[in-house]
Amino acid sequence: MIYAVFFLLAVLIQRLLPLDSSFLSTMAAKLSGWLLLVFTLIILLPSLWKFFRTHNTLITIKPARSLQTGGIYAFTRNPMYLGLLLLYAALACLEGNCWTLIFVIPLFIIIQQYVILREEKYLERAFKQEFDEYRKKVRRWV
Repeated sequence: MIYAVFFLLAVLIQRLLPLDSSFLSTMAAKLSGWLLLVFTLIILLPSLWKFFRTHNTLITIKPARSLQTGGIYAFTRNPMYLGLLLLYAALACLEGNCWTLIFVIPLFIIIQQYVILREEKYLERAFKQEFDEYRKKVRRWV
């Protein structure tokens, strides 16, 4: 939801305080958007598939059934958040809205500080040693 709120807020602010977004109308910006979209699918689809295969929940207030450490989770501890951030950036390039690009940094900070860190504290309590070993091997983002 946070990603959608930021995106809609950027669209609204662009209407109220428009910034020149002409450089986002270039072929290079569109190509960047499409490449980011491809990377999004490469990251998001395997992470979602793994969650569904292991009967884990995407709803963060429900307890996790298992700690995901294989597949895409062997490269990043947060492939879904990374994929959504890439999707957000892809849409920013394809939509052509500077405010959306400006909001990438505050969005990243909010996801890191208020979502991921809380989840990691929960995983630490729920999976103790297993999560500690996983955290030592795999980086939070990439």
